Amino acid sequence: MDDSIQNTGSASQSNVGLALLQTMRPKQWIKNLMVFLPLFFTINEAWDLDDVSQGVEFISKSGAAFLAFSVLSGATYIFNDLADADRDRAHPRKRHRPIASGRLGTKLAFTSAAVLSALALGGAFVLEPLFGAVTLGYAATMIAYSLVLKSVVLLDVFAIGTGFVLRVVAGAAALQVPISPWLYLCTGLGALFIALSKRRSELASAGDSASQQRDILGKYTLAFLDQLTAIVATSALISYSLYTFTAPNLPDNRSMMLTIPFVTYGLFRYMYLVHTRNLGENPEDIVITDVPLIISIVLWLAIGAAILVVYRA
Repeated sequence: MDDSIQNTGSASQSNVGLALLQTMRPKQWIKNLMVFLPLFFTINEAWDLDDVSQGVEFISKSGAAFLAFSVLSGATYIFNDLADADRDRAHPRKRHRPIASGRLGTKLAFTSAAVLSALALGGAFVLEPLFGAVTLGYAATMIAYSLVLKSVVLLDVFAIGTGFVLRVVAGAAALQVPISPWLYLCTGLGALFIALSKRRSELASAGDSASQQRDILGKYTLAFLDQLTAIVATSALISYSLYTFTAPNLPDNRSMMLTIPFVTYGLFRYMYLVHTRNLGENPEDIVITDVPLIISIVLWLAIGAAILVVYRA
């Protein structure tokens, strides 16, 4: 009898732990890889590949920044699901989320989110005070998004875009390296493109029940979102193109222009998936499952890294 009760308790604790982890959305932590961009773009500038100890130090700091952001973003997802629990119960897919379905209690969820936030922010300030300040700004932005901004037309997508930019800023702060303003601009526009595509897919999937699933969806139209997406995608492509041959910290021979075709293809491929397969609602699924897009990203990284290593040597 005692063994049976003990096994039942262990299984219950395991289920709660799994529900908590699911609420933290580990798959979406792929967004936090943005903190590695400053490390990537400062190869042979702020740190030298030939200096092993310096390379290990920089990579370790970026890895710690990624870990801090992953824990913190997991906590913000818990806060978000707590705020959205009632709405999620009316959504055909989101109603199965742990908090909305009742598999994870609200008190435990709130306590876990608070503890995780404190650990992530504390670790961030220990790593580098400026990184901690930026991380705190990210947390404040995401909480404001969950409570207010997600219901304000246009500000909702700007808040999402700000989150991506802050990840890059945080990555630079962790390493204490300067980054071209062009990179921040490209990141912000790219994030806006993804956020607008997400809203479009949500609206297209929701149909007549859009406003019931999420208030903000009732304030948008597909035509309006398509216009905004086209503007932002064009701006992002132009900005990246200008960045490759005007940024003072890139090779003088403008060889980074060789990466423009991969960025162009990536944008076009993403738009294709959003408009023909309605996959934009979960951007992380596109990035980790669409083979052509993955190949484009890998080639962009490989060629970009080769150019920075060879021509900055």
